[in-house]
Amino acid sequence: MPSRLTRISACTVALAAAGSALYGIGAASATADNSVPRTDRDIPNVTKVEDSINAYYGGTADASGVYQASPESNYAKQVRGIEARAKRQIADAVHRTGHGRKPAIVLDVDDTTLLTYDWEKKYGFAYNATAFNDYVQSARSIAVFGMPDVVNYAAKKGVTVFFLTGRDESQRAASAVNLTKTGYEVPVDRPHFYLKDQTAVPSYLSCGKPKWTCTTVQFKSGTRKHIESLGYSIVANFGDQYSDLDGGYADKTYKIPNPMYFLP
Repeated sequence: MPSRLTRISACTVALAAAGSALYGIGAASATADNSVPRTDRDIPNVTKVEDSINAYYGGTADASGVYQASPESNYAKQVRGIEARAKRQIADAVHRTGHGRKPAIVLDVDDTTLLTYDWEKKYGFAYNATAFNDYVQSARSIAVFGMPDVVNYAAKKGVTVFFLTGRDESQRAASAVNLTKTGYEVPVDRPHFYLKDQTAVPSYLSCGKPKWTCTTVQFKSGTRKHIESLGYSIVANFGDQYSDLDGGYADKTYKIPNPMYFLP
């Protein structure tokens, strides 16, 4: 994943991609449409876009002022449907994996396993590097609804779980703590948790040397290729961005809904 500094906020994407189904489940890929609107009628109202996002998550502030997505929201319902299909596919894939290869799943972190809605809501769905790093280091994200159950289910079936994120290496410890305390009962040590480290680029990422030029797809697909080179067969890959999923090296991909921002 590229630095979140380069990301496009949900409202910006909505304005640029008016009339397109950018976030449609099942789309092969998604990119921001850079065409210039002909009139103001081609541009969604920013306030209404934010209202729609909040309604989709069912977000309300709790007693401590933290915005929690509702487990009864359309977001939660959509995620549950995806997870149910994933569990069935994983169970079937475990029986089909052969030729001495070990079944594995790969998951992104932000808004795939850990939900950042509270932070996004408070910052108006716009990115601030310092504030987001403070948020990550606080390790206070809640889990994406039901995802710990999917992960723990897979682990009990004998599937090895890998996390693969565009978060920086400096955010490793806090991210691991956050994943563990939100119910992921799998190892989050270095062999099972891949983060972006531009100062110590692994040898299997040729795009990272001598200068880091890796796109999100190159970084993530290259890492998945490396995981498979270790004797694993990635039976499922989960991500909230299409760039988490493109590039191959997974039998099945699952797009977790995220209308808050777009990462190429």
